[in-house]
Amino acid sequence: MTTAKSTSRSSTRHPGAAAVALAAATALLAGCSSGGTSEDPLQGGGAAKGTVVVGSNNFAESILLADIYGEALKAKGIEVEYKPNIGSRETTYGLMKNGTITVLPEYNGSLLAYLDAKAKPKTVEETTSAINAKLDAKLELLEPSAAQNKDSVTLNAQTAKKYGLTAQSSIADLEDVAGDLVFGGSPEFQTRHQGLVGLKSVYGLEFKSFKSLDAGGPLTQAALKRNTVQAADVFTTDPTIAREKFVVLKDPENLFGFQNVQPLVRKGELPEKGAEALDAVSANLDTAALRELDAKVQLEKKDPLDVARAWLKSAGLA
Repeated sequence: MTTAKSTSRSSTRHPGAAAVALAAATALLAGCSSGGTSEDPLQGGGAAKGTVVVGSNNFAESILLADIYGEALKAKGIEVEYKPNIGSRETTYGLMKNGTITVLPEYNGSLLAYLDAKAKPKTVEETTSAINAKLDAKLELLEPSAAQNKDSVTLNAQTAKKYGLTAQSSIADLEDVAGDLVFGGSPEFQTRHQGLVGLKSVYGLEFKSFKSLDAGGPLTQAALKRNTVQAADVFTTDPTIAREKFVVLKDPENLFGFQNVQPLVRKGELPEKGAEALDAVSANLDTAALRELDAKVQLEKKDPLDVARAWLKSAGLA
């Protein structure tokens, strides 16, 4: 995928508008969420022996996922300390290696791009294998979830209705109508393979025109809502999808790669029951569920820790 946005899952972009990340950071500074810790997340050490330290990158969804992981571990009687809202992967990966963090929510495609930019896996399993080949020897991945936060081709409600397209439709179903549609996305989306170039070569799509906006953020969302663009690159867990009744088309050729949420952990520092708890989270978490949880945090302004606890209880994991 084209990975992260301004503060994100990758070194280039992150899954949520900059405003969302800023709002999340502001809430944290005000003492809201993520385990209630107010300590400097970059400060190493301090955790009691046997305590699992759960960290997160500095955007709203990562903070929420860390809360889910941490509360799932607590439900198994494991002592947990939170280090939320740390920064980008360059920082958090280093803290995983040096032992400051024990557990971190990751996105497999973005992690692989960070470790090996040349890798081109064709399946989730190949993605995990490729990561393991480059991963620091002290780290390991647990089971991936079905939840993915990745680029997409998303239609506004009126366009989807006009052409009879639903969430079960494929990007390929646009082949005969793409010439009638204006596509919106970040400037780089126009020239990337995981963008217009690939949409043409893989799916045979040629759009009427391209409107340069932002990386799936408020400009893109507003243009799609106003019908200034009829199709756009919106990230698959963006809560505005449900609110505005946008329709995300399936990507059967995996043009946008894999961005499964997957726990990254330190070897030997997580009890077996803890690994089982995180694998159970992955088994229950899909894209639709994560989008709904994101909406509670980002749109309804609920505390991510409360949202995490409620979801775990509803899934029978707490």
